[in-house]
Amino acid sequence: MAGLSTQEALGRLKRFGFNEVSEKKKNSIIEFLKLLLEPASWMLEVIIVLSFILGRTGDAYIVTALLVLNAVVTFVQSSNSQKAVDTLKQKLQIKVKVLRDREWSVIPGRELVPGDLIRLRMGDFVPADVKISEGELELDQSALTGESQNVLKKPNDDVYSGSVTIHGEATAEVISTGAKTFFGKTIQLVKTAKHKSHADIVIFRLLAWIITAVSSLLLLALAVTYIRGESLLATLPLMLVLLMGAVPVAAQAMFSVSMALGARELVKKGVLVTRLSAPNDAASVDVLCADKTGTLTQNKLSIVKIQAARGFSEDDVARYGAMASQEADQDAIDTAFIKYARETSAIKEPFVQKRFIPFSPTNRRTKAHIIQGEKDFIVYKGAFETLSEECGLDQKAIEIWNKKVDENARSGYRSIAMTFSDGNNKMVFTGLAALHDPPAPDSKELVNELKKMGVSVTMLTGDAEAVARQTGNEVGIGDSFINASEINTITNLGQELFSRSGVAQVYPEDKYKIIKALQSQGHITAMTGDGVNDAPALRQAEVGIAVSGATDAAKAAASIVLTESGLSGIVSPIRVGRQMFERINTWMLVKLKGTMMKTIFVVLLYLITGKFVITATAMLIIMFMTDFVKISLATDNARGALLPDRWRIGRLAFTGAVLGGLMTLLALALFYIGWKHFGVSTNDNLLNTFSFQILLYYIQLSVFIVREKGHFWQSAPSKMLFWIIFIDICLGLLIPTLGLLGFAPMPVKYTLFIFTYIFISIFTITDYVKYLLFKRFFQ
Repeated sequence: MAGLSTQEALGRLKRFGFNEVSEKKKNSIIEFLKLLLEPASWMLEVIIVLSFILGRTGDAYIVTALLVLNAVVTFVQSSNSQKAVDTLKQKLQIKVKVLRDREWSVIPGRELVPGDLIRLRMGDFVPADVKISEGELELDQSALTGESQNVLKKPNDDVYSGSVTIHGEATAEVISTGAKTFFGKTIQLVKTAKHKSHADIVIFRLLAWIITAVSSLLLLALAVTYIRGESLLATLPLMLVLLMGAVPVAAQAMFSVSMALGARELVKKGVLVTRLSAPNDAASVDVLCADKTGTLTQNKLSIVKIQAARGFSEDDVARYGAMASQEADQDAIDTAFIKYARETSAIKEPFVQKRFIPFSPTNRRTKAHIIQGEKDFIVYKGAFETLSEECGLDQKAIEIWNKKVDENARSGYRSIAMTFSDGNNKMVFTGLAALHDPPAPDSKELVNELKKMGVSVTMLTGDAEAVARQTGNEVGIGDSFINASEINTITNLGQELFSRSGVAQVYPEDKYKIIKALQSQGHITAMTGDGVNDAPALRQAEVGIAVSGATDAAKAAASIVLTESGLSGIVSPIRVGRQMFERINTWMLVKLKGTMMKTIFVVLLYLITGKFVITATAMLIIMFMTDFVKISLATDNARGALLPDRWRIGRLAFTGAVLGGLMTLLALALFYIGWKHFGVSTNDNLLNTFSFQILLYYIQLSVFIVREKGHFWQSAPSKMLFWIIFIDICLGLLIPTLGLLGFAPMPVKYTLFIFTYIFISIFTITDYVKYLLFKRFFQ
């Protein structure tokens, strides 16, 4: 087989086009209109209706503009976020092993053309319609036909684009690409998971708390108004003001910006995110189930020792091992045998591999039909316990060789057995090869780092317990392993797993059970995987991680895909996720305490003075000057939590209520001073300006203390956050002092007094109380 030449392939690419079909794009107008039906939009729409009822048409038009602006900002940010995901997905396009110019190479699936010869093996997506030339494949076509039962395809059978290879290997010729495939579409490699957005859940819970707080205080105002014998309709302006102050306008935009920035940061670290919320989920992970090979080890296998059976030489064992391997598959074990055989010149005569059956987790061996000169025989390579039974070794021989397997395992070596059968179909045992896969240089350091971050590492391996214990000790996980055969007999499996170092002799289907067991104990799990049979576990885990070199099926199931081997790519999403978590947490707390302060301040002063101390328009300006500015928290130098964190909206709400109540008390003291000495008691316009300044400065300055769990001086904000709020504060000083936007001018000396009072109270009393609250509830 020679395959197409590069020149011929380029000519066909121009003729047939790329192997892809454009996805149907969503209607942008419909997607934009959907944003007007979000919960936060409902509140704005209620405000618009109230404004028209009260004859405040100016406010109604402004809020309508705000509603549209909010939808535009959210739409743009969501579009940018989706573009970020699409950009990452381009980096994860299907790679295909193709024969061109008589050499096997790997190219993007979109570059395939009719006539190409490709190699398919377990875990691969079929990237185009093909006809099998040699080999057999067991395929999952459920994505195409809806039928859950696998199908077997043999030479000359057609296989359709989008099928997934479950078992077997085959060489196939591409017959149709792109829109001309049987099903008229290419199945995309990476699909954004259809989980309910964490942003939607958190925003809904945030709104619930805000609405509860505002409604409670409004009911109090209504009750007092009724007791006073006043008209309840008089409280409609109060309702309008409170709603103006409560709407979390920029919530969705804040989530989108934060997640998109986190995803882009991870790209620089070799981590590709297929679901934007994945890093945020990673912040809560407390158990990592990590594959040994390629994650904790280098996945660079080498043969370190050969133990030949009586009547065979080391070269015989190496030769049979190489013959039972397939170079085109680029499998780590196969590559080690082929490389060793070449280096030692173990293969003296050329041979033809007439048929090859790859390794399967079910039978745990490879099989090849070999023609070498006049000889015609079968060679096998696989687990000793499998092949020893098939070749009929007696009990004494099995015990002798098992001791050698155990000795190799105690040294951290994996034993692979070789057998062959002659024309009489009698399988003969030829010996063992000991393979070593050294731990990654940084594995021990990164395992210790994960432990310090509160993440327990559970190692999963198909190797024997002795190999698992040796590797576990080397990388710092420990040597307390259980055998996968025991997992169905353990009563409290999740608890047992959490207390152990890992599980040995794991089959892919065991991983799903392990993840479910850990989740049943309340653990948040991350799972690494690389094979098609890992897909259920990768989907089940809160954070599914496809490691470098994973099959297409594993990448499709994962929410994070690593482009480099080792644990460093796993630590990064957790670290970045915790920073994202803190930024969003800070934004929510700023919103909660600000809403509590505005609501309590306005209602109490209405009950005490009988006046609406601030207009709906002024509250609207505060909303403009604070909510959108706070999106810059997505860029803050947040310090991620030392341990796994979870959304605790109840604690946040309580903390926000305490801080909001405290700031209200401090603000009431300031209000009393202004009421007595600034002339606001007799001038409603000046009263409006005064109240505007109090609320605006408290909300603006409090951002600097809430963003840090310790005292405010323990970490500096990002430059963008600092300068945006600084400019916002300057505007907040100029607008009321100069009497802009309809405000009555406030004398400069009063403005400076108000700002200084608030500045001191924020960075002393409020910061100290915040420190105590965080120490009590968030550490």
